[in-house]
Amino acid sequence: MIIDKANAALEAVYTADTPETLAKAYAQWAATYDGETAALGYLLPFLITAWVARHVPAGEGPLLDAGCGTGLSGPSLKALALDLSQDMLKIAGSRQAYSELKQAMLGGPLPWADGYFRAFFSTGVFTISHAPASGLHELVRITRTGGHAIFTVRDQVFESGGFQAVFGELEQAKKWQPVEESPWFRCYAIAEPDALVKTFVFEVL
Repeated sequence: MIIDKANAALEAVYTADTPETLAKAYAQWAATYDGETAALGYLLPFLITAWVARHVPAGEGPLLDAGCGTGLSGPSLKALALDLSQDMLKIAGSRQAYSELKQAMLGGPLPWADGYFRAFFSTGVFTISHAPASGLHELVRITRTGGHAIFTVRDQVFESGGFQAVFGELEQAKKWQPVEESPWFRCYAIAEPDALVKTFVFEVL
């Protein structure tokens, strides 16, 4: 059953203990990812586009899809994309919706100059066994003054992963200021009713 396969794939990515293990899990999932996450009612790649549209006027860019996966957000937003998994990037590239695709890992250095992007958006990335909260520092570095950071965080890692602390560090350093945050909401409309995320929007200073 497709939902069983999707749940097994989710288990593999959520229990990955190294970036290499995570990349391998996504390589094995890439070909069936879109159909299986659709069966779970995965909402985030489509919802994030609404927050981007609310804060980034049409035509302003460039935008970065940070952790693009198979590129489900791509057809709605003209962006550059990065992802840990080369296999996922190949599928994202096949959508012909991104102007550039780069393989890179959030939490490490990113291959763009200071202030390069008008905004970055990221969803399903700051979650269990995925990108660390510390990766926000580098994403903010490559976002220009007056630009926006728009991303979701999974409830299970918000406290344990130190997100509140990183938010505070960036605020105290006058690197960004909060603009908007959503309530906690379900990331899957069908499965996993206890899997909750929150969307955060910050303006880069």
